[in-house]
Amino acid sequence: MVSHSVFEIIVLLAAVALYFLPALIADRRRRDDLLTIALFNAVLGWTVFGWLLALYWSLQPNPPKDIGGNVKERKRRLGMLVFSRRLDDRVHAREARESERGRSSR
Repeated sequence: MVSHSVFEIIVLLAAVALYFLPALIADRRRRDDLLTIALFNAVLGWTVFGWLLALYWSLQPNPPKDIGGNVKERKRRLGMLVFSRRLDDRVHAREARESERGRSSR
């Protein structure tokens, strides 16, 4: 009788571990959104689709930390590049005009 209940406890623990496998994988991979994945798994893991989605999500790499900062930095660099090109074009146009004037006045 005791061995039968021990076997049931072991099976129950294995079933719970399998159910929360996506959360365990996310924890081992040090996901930043571990709590979100665990809650998603707890709420929708009973559906096969929810469990598979949580498993897929837990296997994805962590997203970049500062997406907004990266976009802002890229915009700033692009703006500086456009400004530099326009300034360079104006300098070359001014030099061309001055050399034209120098030729025509001679």
